[in-house]
Amino acid sequence: MRAITQHRYGGTETLQLTEIEAPTPGPDEVLVRVRAAGVDRGTWHLMAGQPYAVRLAFGLRRPKFPVVGRDVAGVVDRVGADVTSFAIGDEVIGTANGSYADFAVVPVTRLARKPASLSFEEAATLPVSGATALQVVRRAGVEAGDRVLVIGASGGVGSYAVQVAAARGAEVTGVASGAKADLVRSLGATRVIDHTRDEIDATGEQWDVIIDLAGLRRLSLLRRCLTPGGTLVIAGGEGGDRWLGGTHRQLGAMALSPFVRQRLTSLLSKETAADFATLADMADRGELRPVLERTYALEEAAKAIDHLVDGHVRGKIVVAP
Repeated sequence: MRAITQHRYGGTETLQLTEIEAPTPGPDEVLVRVRAAGVDRGTWHLMAGQPYAVRLAFGLRRPKFPVVGRDVAGVVDRVGADVTSFAIGDEVIGTANGSYADFAVVPVTRLARKPASLSFEEAATLPVSGATALQVVRRAGVEAGDRVLVIGASGGVGSYAVQVAAARGAEVTGVASGAKADLVRSLGATRVIDHTRDEIDATGEQWDVIIDLAGLRRLSLLRRCLTPGGTLVIAGGEGGDRWLGGTHRQLGAMALSPFVRQRLTSLLSKETAADFATLADMADRGELRPVLERTYALEEAAKAIDHLVDGHVRGKIVVAP
């Protein structure tokens, strides 16, 4: 099969389109013929090996998994001996340890049925970003009537977080560039702060919940925009040093939280079949719609990742074999 592989950490220059043997599913796994695979920040971090902390789990000297990519949408081609919940021909979504390929192995613990209302390309954007958004809104305890600020509202996770929070009855304010304001409003935000013109504390407004998915704003600034008993969840923020990236803010928030009235926390998202199924159900009910900017061919995977890192993507992009 064709696959995008890498054998050393680095930029997209380390990626190559190669022919390798198709993987064989284990007893609790299925082999999926990939129809589309999402592109997310996590893919870049695993490719670059940055911050260096990721190498502790994914290979100290070289990538543990040579095939790039995690999100996958496709058709079950083969099932493991112990798999009873899926059959050959089923349309599915999930996460694999290498999805930029013609085939990918997915454990049933990270596999769900594809929403019938979405194309394969749209469905491929759901697992990683959608699950992170679902979990961050859940972690924040968002309820109907809450005033919620989503920082990074036009990005992959942010575009889903706005929709999930709005589906819970929250009044959502998004933070994005002015060029993406209409997009964020179309997802359910009642208003948008243009971060290229104003900082979030410009008007002295406060929110019950702040979901921080982008940038490296100081904890003091975020707390100033939070109600006295409000909740802050930091689940993103690119930049920082090569060792910890932007995680120093998460660590600082959790260290301070026990000593203040506000709840300051972070999120390390998990990839689970249950959350993927929830996302699929929300999509089929019309509560969630992917924002798919563009589909790249498999051989253009490096170009897709570079486009993501440039920071101009509206919602999500995918790679399709």
